Amino acid sequence: MKVAIDTGPLLSGDSLRGIGVHTKLLVEHLKKQPGLEIKLVDVTKDDLSGFDLVHYQKFHPYFLSIPFKKVKPSVLTIHDLIYLIYPKHYPAGIKGNIKFLIQKLLISKMDAIITISETSKKDIVRFLGIPQEKITPIYLAPRPIFEKKPVQEKLKLVSLKYHLPGRFVLYVGDVNYNKNVLGLAEACKLAKMPLVIAGKQAAGDNFDSQHPENKPLVDLLDKYGKDRDVMRLGFVEDDDLVCLYNLATLYCQPSFYEGFGLPVLEAFASGCPVVAAKTQALVEIGEPACLFADPKSPKDISEKIKQVADEAHLRSRLIEKGSQRVKAYSWENTAKETLGVYRKVLGK
Repeated sequence: MKVAIDTGPLLSGDSLRGIGVHTKLLVEHLKKQPGLEIKLVDVTKDDLSGFDLVHYQKFHPYFLSIPFKKVKPSVLTIHDLIYLIYPKHYPAGIKGNIKFLIQKLLISKMDAIITISETSKKDIVRFLGIPQEKITPIYLAPRPIFEKKPVQEKLKLVSLKYHLPGRFVLYVGDVNYNKNVLGLAEACKLAKMPLVIAGKQAAGDNFDSQHPENKPLVDLLDKYGKDRDVMRLGFVEDDDLVCLYNLATLYCQPSFYEGFGLPVLEAFASGCPVVAAKTQALVEIGEPACLFADPKSPKDISEKIKQVADEAHLRSRLIEKGSQRVKAYSWENTAKETLGVYRKVLGK
């Protein structure tokens, strides 16, 4: 079986985000599956006639991310529909709404849809009208690097490099509306715990401050931009990121909504206890290994942070449950289940 996979997420700004990591690791593990030949292609330019199936890895409701002409049996991965769930915070505009109507038509021609959680599957049925039997949720997994415990000397060097406090709350990711980072910062101030944010967007200063999608970042910088207890590290290399999880007092994922929540699994794998928002996908992937909080209440998040930081027994219990829970996720399983979708589409 010869399968073409879209290179788009690996060559754009998505390469360092979840979608790029997903594509890279999926390809790596699909190549290990017997009887399967994988090739990365530019689906907008390359000849697809020699393939049995094409796997499109990116969907955006307001941009034309799927070719108009379907030349081969096709599978599309839709990670989440955050733009459609929060339209006021991710406005489409007139052109975006027109493109969304076109995208819905193009999606209906796909032979199968892969998504990353049962939560996202329900959203796809609800917003795109795709029959649920056409959609397969396939979970992601943490990268193997997070399973390795850094040596003490490396931990010390990273702590010095970033001037880290002795105790801190870690957050990894962007500063979009659904991520609720401003609420997390407020919670950390209430809990009197420094917040360390790892992610390129938070430390960036070259962005359109008038764009509505950037308002959460503008608000964060206005309120906490000069606060020494809200540390914005910017992009962090993987080796250092592993150390951050190991140095953190706890990891917090405060999101109003997630399609999955990969940093939660990275924290589990690193032996870092997790406080997470009580939202559908985070409960789906993290229960019973997280302490859950109301994402709309900085006070509740702060109380849960203080509990984990101050109660040694609770910390130990969450770390143990996290180490057990993360065993349910592996890239080998992700690849095998993806191959199963390919075979179903092709009747093999």
